[in-house]
Amino acid sequence: MPTYEALTRARHAGLDLVEIAPTAQPPVCRIMDFGKYKFELAKKEKDARKHQSNQRIKEVKFHPNVEEHDYNTKLRQIRQFIEEGHRVKASLMFRGREQAHKEIGHQLMRRVMKDIEDVARTERSPEEMGRFIFMMITPGASRKAGGAPEGKPAGQAHRPAPQPR
Repeated sequence: MPTYEALTRARHAGLDLVEIAPTAQPPVCRIMDFGKYKFELAKKEKDARKHQSNQRIKEVKFHPNVEEHDYNTKLRQIRQFIEEGHRVKASLMFRGREQAHKEIGHQLMRRVMKDIEDVARTERSPEEMGRFIFMMITPGASRKAGGAPEGKPAGQAHRPAPQPR
């Protein structure tokens, strides 16, 4: 159909002539309300962003000679990040002569794994890279942690139904 004829039909209908496929031979156009079309697209994009997981990687750094209070503070920070749904990268850096005793660092990372197993699981177990030991932690309790039986969330034991008054 000629362009002028399509334009007149669109104007009589009170709508717009929108080019859908400009590279096609001949170009494909559609008579539609362009404002409404743009609104629907924006609405779909907004819904897609809403359902998109906004997960970032947070990092918590340790040293092999960390004191108990500092360790507990960092552990509490890891738990907070996990509860917010973030992945956590736990890293341990050796300085100077500490590099001669890497087993202390591995012990500390195993302790971290054990202390957070009720709320998170390790995505990547501790691995050495030069002066560092890295470990990735993700939300979700580990399978071997004594959680609730499958099918029922934790804390949802069998409760009798409320009686009507």
